[in-house]
Amino acid sequence: MKNTIFITGTPCTGKTTISEVLSEKLNCRLIKINDLAIENDYVLGIDEDKGYKIIDIDALNDKVSQIIRDSDELIIFEGHLAHLCSGADKVIVLRVHPEILRKRLEERNYSESKIRENLEAEAMGVCTAEAFDEYGDRISEIDVGELSVDEIVDLIDDVISDKKEFPVGEVDFMEWLI
Repeated sequence: MKNTIFITGTPCTGKTTISEVLSEKLNCRLIKINDLAIENDYVLGIDEDKGYKIIDIDALNDKVSQIIRDSDELIIFEGHLAHLCSGADKVIVLRVHPEILRKRLEERNYSESKIRENLEAEAMGVCTAEAFDEYGDRISEIDVGELSVDEIVDLIDDVISDKKEFPVGEVDFMEWLI
């Protein structure tokens, strides 16, 4: 059975760790979107104000579409840009309360402005909102802040196999902004 799963979310929500464990459990291919963009020279430059790589999303989307087309296996695409690409059967958005996320971002030595930007994005559910037009009810939002890696992996496995649903809108961190 062919399935394409995108795992996305704000930086430091656990995407990479969860995707690595999940791909091992499911014995499937894992593609890290950021690595794919760098390996294929889709980096257009560096944002001077914020210091992050500017990615050619159209070229990245074309490459993701080609990989999906050419494969008949389960593939997990992981990264905070995944939801900006087309072709997923399901999109999993990992969410973490901003208070927990702040600690994770600080541990990675993010600048205060970058921390604030990511906390606001998480509180407003930016990744979910960006994915909604393309994916609608194929999105699952999971608050993973208080869960172990194994618990998260089991929940995502249940979503992939249609045993559980985590509809958009059940995770709400907007009160953090007030």
